[in-house]
Amino acid sequence: MYSIVKIKEKVRVPPKMFSDKLEKSILAIVQEEYEGLIDEDIGLVIAVTKVDSVGEGNIVLGDGAAYYEADVEMLVYKPFVHEIVEGNISEVTEFGAFVRISPIEGLIHVSQIMDDFINYDAKLPGFVGKKTKKKLVVDEVVLARIVSVSLKGNIQNSKIGLTMRQPFLGKQEWAKIDESAVKTGAAPIGPKKQKQERQPRDERGKGRRRE
Repeated sequence: MYSIVKIKEKVRVPPKMFSDKLEKSILAIVQEEYEGLIDEDIGLVIAVTKVDSVGEGNIVLGDGAAYYEADVEMLVYKPFVHEIVEGNISEVTEFGAFVRISPIEGLIHVSQIMDDFINYDAKLPGFVGKKTKKKLVVDEVVLARIVSVSLKGNIQNSKIGLTMRQPFLGKQEWAKIDESAVKTGAAPIGPKKQKQERQPRDERGKGRRRE
């Protein structure tokens, strides 16, 4: 989810920026340093929006720069497990579909796309449900649930796992198919659990001691 976060930060202002307005210089420095970075606690920093409450500057011996404490306001994105998100299908491959839900893409593994037997069609490219005829291709808008989150310092190393194998997730038009299945009490479309074979009566009785 998106949120506004405020942190207190000590900012180094080099001598070449002394001639500019202090708040403007600090804002430019923090934007360059933090935008695009990922922190496990606050998430992905999308934009540094404001600098407030700039304190007195300090000088360190041997360093021509000045150091200022300031309150920094940031727009961040932090995904949470079980969160419902909306995004566009950005790429479809044989092993799944990528969804752009923020500056980070999430992956829907082929086993998590829909509760149906599906086929990958390289001509689309996309997936088609065998029984429901649900179709998924690039640029379509979908709803998905986050099932795993791994934030690792930058966008390239971070991963978000998604699922659409729940009622009323996926494309908007899929909701009508799911609603119809709920009303008719239809069983899940996907692979069924195999029933455990019952042993014959005489086989089950073997090995038991009679009192």
